[in-house]
Amino acid sequence: MALALSADVFVDWDIGYVMVNRDGYNTRRAIGVNGKLPIPPVEATIGDTVYMHVHNSLDKPTSIHAHGLFQNGTNAMDGPAFVSQCPIPPGESFTYVYKLVQSGTYWIHGHTLHQNSDGLRSPFIIYDGADVPYDYDDDILLSFEDWFKEEFAERLAETIDPNGSFPPPHGYGFGLINGYNGNDTQPLYFEPCKTYRIRLINMGSLYSFKFSLPGHRMFVMETDGIYTEPLEVDLIDIAPAQRYSVLVKSHSTVDYNYRYNATMHADFIPTTRGLNPRVYMGNIIYNANAPFKPMSQINEAQIVQLNDIYLNSLDSEPALPVDRSIEILVGNEPFSNGQHLDIMNNITYKEPLVPSLFTALSMGSLAMDPQVYGPQSNAHVLRYNEVIELVIHNPSNLPHPFHLHGHAFQITEYGLSDKNVPGFPLPDPLPQTLYAQAAPIKRDTMVIPPNQYIKLRFKANNPGVWFFHCHLDVHAALGMAQIFVEAPDILQRTQNAPSKMYEFCIKQGIPISGNAAGNRGLDFTGLPPPPTPVPRSATRNRDALVH
Repeated sequence: MALALSADVFVDWDIGYVMVNRDGYNTRRAIGVNGKLPIPPVEATIGDTVYMHVHNSLDKPTSIHAHGLFQNGTNAMDGPAFVSQCPIPPGESFTYVYKLVQSGTYWIHGHTLHQNSDGLRSPFIIYDGADVPYDYDDDILLSFEDWFKEEFAERLAETIDPNGSFPPPHGYGFGLINGYNGNDTQPLYFEPCKTYRIRLINMGSLYSFKFSLPGHRMFVMETDGIYTEPLEVDLIDIAPAQRYSVLVKSHSTVDYNYRYNATMHADFIPTTRGLNPRVYMGNIIYNANAPFKPMSQINEAQIVQLNDIYLNSLDSEPALPVDRSIEILVGNEPFSNGQHLDIMNNITYKEPLVPSLFTALSMGSLAMDPQVYGPQSNAHVLRYNEVIELVIHNPSNLPHPFHLHGHAFQITEYGLSDKNVPGFPLPDPLPQTLYAQAAPIKRDTMVIPPNQYIKLRFKANNPGVWFFHCHLDVHAALGMAQIFVEAPDILQRTQNAPSKMYEFCIKQGIPISGNAAGNRGLDFTGLPPPPTPVPRSATRNRDALVH
């Protein structure tokens, strides 16, 4: 094995408000870094230590999450507010320390008050150093975002309003590529007979992007930081929070230029209510004086679209033998508070009064009891090293991209859910049951297709409290989330939170120990009682259709 020198990488982020016009139509308040938006990518090499110094110049608390980093042994650096930390108060600073033992394509985004949706997001590229499993000549980054003229809080208020609509009338996004209006994308420059690694990141909060390179062959070689055996495809549908790398070999001549396509879409948004999908095209320049290659009409039935279950992980690890299976049903239901909220097994997530990591660290043997984390944390306590299988059912007509913090999981099966509502329309044709390859693909963000189930497996070898949530920000805000408390007995012996985090809690009046309410035992006095589901009428409403 070749050796590469490690380094300390220092990054300063002053998170504050900026006024921007990102879609070419609307100037609005957004969240940027150091007075700028888009936020420049963070780059480092495996073996480095990244010191992310964050200062909060907002009038609200904030925190950041390095999406895809496992944070093994450093749970407190994971970022989601009230899961692994108290958020950083206005005017305060904190330094996140990332010791890089993974390489690949990641991103960093806000994880308090869904600030990701308002601009707090940036690519995070971790290079391989000396050991690169694939040969290529150059590295190209394409990041995709959706952008809305209103701030997230306004869009959420409209969505949650019992008299409102989903999506809200103003909820149609514009596409951004590498931080700028997708209609003004900068070209890619290719030289003949070279191999390019193109990294694709969807940093959006609602829309997916379909990416293709007509006139070129592309081979998938990475999903969410995990290398795969190469698989040739024509098109990749990238859901929010997902990442891919593809290898593309350029042509041997410079006779023609080409175009790449990035189609932003959300199939659950009616086309009668806005521009959906939006197609963005970027130029691939071989020769500034050459014409563009005419592309013949392609039969859609002949297009090979990636299905990630057909990928093999490069490490050849077979499917893990299951020790424990957990079934999860996601959906949306009316509740006693008059709102329609998202659920996982009939529980809608709400932040506890005490960060769940602090509960796990302070409750002794009671930390093994899932009740101690509160009725709306929807906690599952996992034993160290047991292999968990999640069987997740999605009986709705839109996909849900789910992200598990602290892990990459194997995808082992897709199929038609047996939880679909009788009489409710199903896809035509019905989806087939698909099974993993010999070495199941591993990733940290997967999509549960409409009306289907998915099976995931991971080994509980990372003591900590890990968030599991839909990465459509509006769904996470409506409660489609839960926590996995992994080996809290080992966690208590091996980890703690930085003293600065406890200071943040105290400054904001947040308890630093105890159960979800900050009390001893199972006394939840002071914790707001959870709303209860109410019977749904025979006529399924608009939330049932889209959530």
